[in-house]
Amino acid sequence: MTGRKRPASGGRSIAPRDELRRLARQAMRERGLLPEFSPKARVEAAALREDGAEAIARREGLRDLRALPWCSIDNDDSRDLDQLTVAEERKGGGAKVRVAIADVAATVRDRSAIDRHARTNTTSVYTAAEIFPMLPERLSTDLTSLNPGKDRLAVVIELDVAASGAVTGSDVGRALVRNHAQLAYPGVAAWLDGTGPPPPRLEGAREVGAAIRLQDRVAQAMKRRRHERGALSLETIETKAVFAGDLLSGLRAESKNRAQELIEDLMVSANGAAVRFLQEKGFPSLRRVLRSPERWARIVALAGDLDEPLPPTPSARALEEFLLRRRDADPERFPDLSLAVVKLLGRGEYVVERPGRGAPGHFGLAVSHYAHSTAPNRRYPDLVTQRLLHAALAKKKVPYGADELDALASHCTAQEDNAARVERQIQKSAAAMLLAGRVGERFPAIVTGAAAKGTWVRILEPPVEGRLVRGFQKLDVGDHVRVELARVDVERGFLDFVR
Repeated sequence: MTGRKRPASGGRSIAPRDELRRLARQAMRERGLLPEFSPKARVEAAALREDGAEAIARREGLRDLRALPWCSIDNDDSRDLDQLTVAEERKGGGAKVRVAIADVAATVRDRSAIDRHARTNTTSVYTAAEIFPMLPERLSTDLTSLNPGKDRLAVVIELDVAASGAVTGSDVGRALVRNHAQLAYPGVAAWLDGTGPPPPRLEGAREVGAAIRLQDRVAQAMKRRRHERGALSLETIETKAVFAGDLLSGLRAESKNRAQELIEDLMVSANGAAVRFLQEKGFPSLRRVLRSPERWARIVALAGDLDEPLPPTPSARALEEFLLRRRDADPERFPDLSLAVVKLLGRGEYVVERPGRGAPGHFGLAVSHYAHSTAPNRRYPDLVTQRLLHAALAKKKVPYGADELDALASHCTAQEDNAARVERQIQKSAAAMLLAGRVGERFPAIVTGAAAKGTWVRILEPPVEGRLVRGFQKLDVGDHVRVELARVDVERGFLDFVR
């Protein structure tokens, strides 16, 4: 199956990658997402020119931070670089950490054709065969990407971090920066773990390497502190389609590594600092929240099946302690338990916090102040937050009305969910291609969803999800079952199993 071409609906024979591209575009449209930029947006993007970041920074009196040993750490195939990081040691074992975020708001005008496309989709969509960027590549991979060796405008968030990992102070400003090393997660993780050599781009860049070591130390202290407060240690497995040319060759399981955790921990703190800055300036903010889980009783039952007690009311700290015990006791099955807990926690959402009024926190991260602000090339809420930061820094009025912010929060939540559904559907279409010749085989599986609309399971190898169409009675999330593959449908991304 993996080495053959599949017939398309019209009888033509096309490569799996091309078929998945067709299905992805179809799924985008069905979910209210735009797979292509409008002609006007393309014209706007083509007309953009490098205005000279240095000249703009000088004219606007921005700080020149190009000499700092900034670097980017991202996926090995990323071309839309949203953030750079750097750290300096302070007395007493503390550090000053700086996060530079691509200043997309300086280039993308509100209500422009480019902005209208971004506002419609609200996120880049990453499918197995094609990426649908939120912004034209002329911006996201060039003019607003923090590419190595290029002078770029950035919003810089500064964090004063104690040796304990506590953020004791923070500030936000705009500056001129330069990326001195574009690095990838796998190479940096292996180097930090001591299982691999320094990434080649660190050769001759000793200051960058030293700064990364310091960032790693700070991030680990931050992580320990957050987990002591109840941030959840979850270890889920993501799958990525692997192609040999245009032929689908397999699905590769990927888990989080140390370099990804480093960036994640710094970004959590930077996002919190952005919210606090807006709060101090009397501005509203677009928060990212995860409410207390409605299905806590099922989480309690799941723990009870493992002879682990949890309190009857939601407690992030108690749940974290349970997760740590299970990770130590059964590391092989911990990703399955993590997946079950993630499904029961529910999805995050965007809400507006107005001055003087509270907003829910993020249950999974154990933080009360959280927004999305560090990926404005890829997510529209981050661009909205950046425009709010621009206005606050310039002492201008809030650039959005109250009703508009509420509508944006709802729209961004809905479109992010739609984008996730498209990504899952195409991943399942890829899995259906791979499993088409294995109908009738049996697999161990875990129940990942159980509701009136259906029951879903994930088989363990390859790690893909499908619907349980028979034998689902009395099953709930987290149950382990044995299933048989009954049917595949590449066109709709369906994998049907029976118990």
